[in-house]
Amino acid sequence: MRSHTIPAALLCAGALIAPQAAVAKTRYEAELESRIAKLEAAMAELRASNATVQAQQIAAAESARTASEAAASAQSSALAAASKSDATAAKVAALETAPPTEGMRDGNTTIKIGGYLKTVASWSHFGDGAVTTNSLGRDFYLAQTIPIGGKSTTDTDFSAKQSRLWLNFASNVAGHQVKGYLETDFQVNAEAAPSISGGGSQRTTNGYTLALRRAYVSIDRVLIGQEWSNFQNTAILPETTDYVGGAEGTVFVRQPQLRYTASLSKAASLSLAVENPESATATLGSAALLENGTDHLPDFTARLAMTGKLGELSLAGLVRQVRIEVAGNDKTQNGYGVSAAGKLWLNATKTADARVMVTYGRDISRYVGLNFAPDAVYSPATGKLENVTVFAALAAVHLPLSHQLRANLMGSYQHVDYSGNLPVASIATYNQWAFSLAANLFYSPVKNVDVGIEYRHGERQLVSGASGSLDRLEFAAKYGF
Repeated sequence: MRSHTIPAALLCAGALIAPQAAVAKTRYEAELESRIAKLEAAMAELRASNATVQAQQIAAAESARTASEAAASAQSSALAAASKSDATAAKVAALETAPPTEGMRDGNTTIKIGGYLKTVASWSHFGDGAVTTNSLGRDFYLAQTIPIGGKSTTDTDFSAKQSRLWLNFASNVAGHQVKGYLETDFQVNAEAAPSISGGGSQRTTNGYTLALRRAYVSIDRVLIGQEWSNFQNTAILPETTDYVGGAEGTVFVRQPQLRYTASLSKAASLSLAVENPESATATLGSAALLENGTDHLPDFTARLAMTGKLGELSLAGLVRQVRIEVAGNDKTQNGYGVSAAGKLWLNATKTADARVMVTYGRDISRYVGLNFAPDAVYSPATGKLENVTVFAALAAVHLPLSHQLRANLMGSYQHVDYSGNLPVASIATYNQWAFSLAANLFYSPVKNVDVGIEYRHGERQLVSGASGSLDRLEFAAKYGF
């Protein structure tokens, strides 16, 4: 009995222990699985966190890169803006310091307007006669108008006839420099007397007719139109209250011409021209000048101009033919002339100078002293044109006395020799010589405004020895624009 009981008990105990062990194992596995699940969840969270951190790091790096690029771009933009600002500032500074643009534009043409308004008041004492009112001799110094053989007279005149207007045109056409120039004043007009009586007088409106001075076009080195003669150097004319100043001693002609100027170097040029011909002759026994208008050949001129550190110099030559027609027969005489003109600087700033013009020629009188003498004299007895030789000189000194005040001294002279074939008695009333001396002071209270006062003494003598004189005190005010 006991032997059977013990195994049974053991079996029962084993049965009881086995389920308990299974239960214990199941709980352990569950706990382990739970821990594994938690660990896996933690790992997954860690992975997710790591991925987030990596993503954040990548985003931060990308943001940093973008920021760096933006900063670099901003810096580049700032540098470009600064450079552009500097360039703009430079342009503005250049515009501020550059001289104002002159003229106005019409297409590809620049148009400039200029000139001056000038009023002259003169007190003239003629020692040997009177000069007709409203004549050129009353308006400015003209040696041939000095009266001879009469009672002395004194006259006072006011005039604004010398006021001047000009238009300047400049274009670039297919690479060529094209320029045009038009200049007028109211001083010299072929119809002066009719214009004055018809348009007004000194008693009422003082109206005067506009007169052509210069009108030409130039294409590069070629000039076509009315301009100062190539035989003349206008830079030598002195500063004066007068219209010309020392008229008897200077070459003074404006006329139509065709001129070519060649540059020989930076300091020298040569100009060649064919110019309008006109013969002003006298007939033996009368000093009156006759414009014949029968010329066949143009006048030929050449001028060499040079500049240097000491001053300026020009040498000019003239060849021409004087021609008249009498009773269907033509009479001709060849003429020639030379003229040297120069300016010497008296200081380093070139504000003071001495200037001289010397001219000599045969049968060229219309070019010298505004036709003080005839080009030639026709002798009816011989049927020939006889030569007339002239010598003329002009000298002046320009001296600055202060920034606003300056002085000018000038002297002028012309002497005429007539052919020995002409009887002295028949040319007794012809001009032999003339001279003038003048001094002035100019004051410029503001820019472009000049006020001047001048005294001039002039004399004229005929072949007969008779003479006359002029003393003139003149005041002038001019506004240039």
